[in-house]
Amino acid sequence: MATLRNGAVAGVNGGITLVILLIAPMGLAAVMVNTVLVMVASFFVGEMADRVLAGVEQESLGSGKQVLKRKGD
Repeated sequence: MATLRNGAVAGVNGGITLVILLIAPMGLAAVMVNTVLVMVASFFVGEMADRVLAGVEQESLGSGKQVLKRKGD
């Protein structure tokens, strides 16, 4: 699911970049390369963020487990 979301975000970012760059007076090859680079960068930043969040979630779940003892034990 996260890969699908990251792909969608990358596609939207690439689309916005494509529209902005097509307005600017640049060569078509430069526009296409720049758009692809934005899409790839967006995808990998999203993937890295998901991995960091997964690590943080595991740490918080692991540290939250505490064994409660009664006074008499």
